[in-house]
Amino acid sequence: MRILVTGATGYVGSHLVPALLDQGYQVRCLVRDPSKLRPFTWASQVEIVEGDLENTEAVRAALKDIDTAFYLVHSLSTRDFEHREAVISEQFGWIAHQQRVRQIIYLGGLGDEREGLSRHLRSRHETGQRLRMSGVPVLEFRSAVIVGSGSFSFEILRYLTERLPVMICPRWVRTRLQPIAISDVISYLTAALKLPPTDEIVEIGSPDVTDYLGMMRYYAELRGLRRFMLVVPVFTPELASYWIGLVTPLRASVARPLIQGLRHDLLVLRPEPALRLFPGIRAMSWRQAMWRAVKGYGLEGDPKNFWQAVGGDQEETKTYWERGRIVEIRKRSVAADAETVFSVVSQLGGETGWLYADSLWRLRGLLDAWIGGVGMRRGRPNRPLQVGDPIDFWRVDVVEPPKLLRLKAEMRLPGEGWLQFHITPQSNGKSTLIQTAAFEPHGLLGLLYWYALLPFHALIFSGMCSAIAERAEGIRDRKNL
Repeated sequence: MRILVTGATGYVGSHLVPALLDQGYQVRCLVRDPSKLRPFTWASQVEIVEGDLENTEAVRAALKDIDTAFYLVHSLSTRDFEHREAVISEQFGWIAHQQRVRQIIYLGGLGDEREGLSRHLRSRHETGQRLRMSGVPVLEFRSAVIVGSGSFSFEILRYLTERLPVMICPRWVRTRLQPIAISDVISYLTAALKLPPTDEIVEIGSPDVTDYLGMMRYYAELRGLRRFMLVVPVFTPELASYWIGLVTPLRASVARPLIQGLRHDLLVLRPEPALRLFPGIRAMSWRQAMWRAVKGYGLEGDPKNFWQAVGGDQEETKTYWERGRIVEIRKRSVAADAETVFSVVSQLGGETGWLYADSLWRLRGLLDAWIGGVGMRRGRPNRPLQVGDPIDFWRVDVVEPPKLLRLKAEMRLPGEGWLQFHITPQSNGKSTLIQTAAFEPHGLLGLLYWYALLPFHALIFSGMCSAIAERAEGIRDRKNL
């Protein structure tokens, strides 16, 4: 079966594509900018059509010889998103009809139309209606908040709870909803491919009801944070979105329509279609979904999705937020092969030191020992590294010669830290070194700690990355003598 996925670089799409590939489907992705697919490990396994949904020729090329098309796009970041979504969904449906597509599968939003919906939810429902106008069967899933590490709604919750010990909460935090885990969403979407062409609306969600306030309190409990939350009887989506834009790294323009969508309850009012069409799927509770998201677990129960998200092409130097962690990336082109660069990286610590500003590294170790931490007294083993080996105040988390070494910090920190070296071979015996420092702050103290050390990190990590490259090139030069 040949499948088209629109919105493949989005949160749901980027989880759906690898699930489809694992099940043996041929996958085509329609993307505006193919370079955005580079960080994904599955990008080389899919057919890519470059183009925007407003481009009829690109849509026609993307839908050619397609059996089922997943429609997973929205335009929340644009001011006229209602008009744009109406136009592109209607056009998509008619071209799908012309290309004899058997089924369109669309993911929209919950909401009781009898109560009057926000602009965002009204647009979500209208998109499903316009897709149906084409005559192609449309299986429309409707969900509330999708819970998963990286989901926009979950990240709002994460950043607000981490950063604000005291919160004055507007009344939308009391809106009842039935969140759903990203893994359950993917289960429904992939299971839909096994059905005959179906034209139906399927509401999906957790079996239990909560609200945003309950989710924030449970997040705080899972993270061991003490938080005081006072709910006031005002709605203020405009003010709330600006506040989110101020205290989190998320965009206020995207947060605003999502908050407006919380004006009314987002509940599964018609559970029968999901039970009838998908009797083998039982969505997990929202608490279980929250636990998995807080722990950073992926769909397979393996906490690797964060490192997939920060992999791939990067700028020379970049600092940004990703799934609750601060990420500092430095990239160097090295005139030495990957094996040589890895040999330098794998010898860091112990008697070798850290190649740059060793006195500052030793000072950090003394301070750690003084407050009861492990310090730098452990050194490092005199053999090839293995997972679990100590290196000063780090421990080997992942080692895959000659391409990857990831260290997890064991010094006392108000959070958790990692240092990763990823080496990619290039042509002519050269390689690319990507050095990544990541820190997951624990509450406001962790955030203040990281920003206080940011100038020192800029000096130390940049110097170390350059020193690794210089030592590897020196080894190469001696070999060539």
